[in-house]
This record gives sequence, structure tokens and C-alpha cells, in this order.
Amino acid sequence: MKTNLFFALLMTLGLSAQNTVQLEKNQQPPKASLSEVEWLAGHWKGEAFGGITEEIWSPPQGNSMMFVFRLMNDGEVTFYEIGHILERDETLILQLKHFNGDLKGWEEKDETVDFKLVKIEGEKVFFEGMTIEKINKNHANFHVLVSESGKEREVAFRYERVKT
Repeated sequence: MKTNLFFALLMTLGLSAQNTVQLEKNQQPPKASLSEVEWLAGHWKGEAFGGITEEIWSPPQGNSMMFVFRLMNDGEVTFYEIGHILERDETLILQLKHFNGDLKGWEEKDETVDFKLVKIEGEKVFFEGMTIEKINKNHANFHVLVSESGKEREVAFRYERVKT
């Protein structure tokens, strides 16, 4: 998978971003359960990539928490994501797929972008290339390592819970 190759190259070069981490060579993901991330359930809005971002997370059920994401720029959907955090083999994995605004997929039919769990420290959940941080009940930050135009950078998503 392209994403995993990118992360391997990043580690080989000794590069790291400020808020994201990777598993060490031969390191296994730690034991964890969805109860440690269930605080994510709900509706979140923020800004990133020059637009408005939105995520809706379900409560844990059936060994997963599903989510949908969208980015809006100038009143138009730029892209969507659908995914989940899955509890599998006594650990967690975050998997997602991207879609254009017209729902044409980015990844191949059977491919997902996978983020293995690296560690959980207090209110921070570290997946490979993505860190989710609970600031308080109504605020969270996501830090995601992205590749754009051949350059890698960390993007911060600062979210506020939508009050219903």
C-alpha cells in the first residue's frame, strides 16, 4: 500500500512530524479497546485545507466506531471520507477511504488507508501518521501526516463539538 511505503520511507530517513508517530520496526500495536476512544462519538466541525471540515462519529457498536468526514471549500464539497476505528486482535486500527465530491473513489476497490495504533497516552491516541487529541469534552485536535504534490507535511484539524 502506498501509504505504508511512505511511512516506511519517512522512518528510514529519520524524519518525523511534531505530533504524529510511527511504529518502530517489528513493534506490535499495543492492546486497546474502543472504550478508550468512545469520547469521539458525536458531531465535530472545524477548519483545515482552507475550508470547513466536519466529522460525525458513531458510538462504539459491533467492535467499531464508524465515521464520515467532508471538506467544504467555497460552498462545494471537495472530498469525503468514510471509515471506522475497528477493535481487532485486542488493538485498534483506523481505516478509511476517500471520495471526490461526486463520490468517485480515490483508492482501489479493495484498498483502504490504514492507521495502526502506536500508543495511547492520557487523552492522546497515536495511530501511525495520525494523532487524535481530546482537549476537553467539546474540543479535539487531529494531526494527520499527508502527502501533497510530492511533499509531506502534518495538517492540524482543530474541532469543536457541534451542540445539538
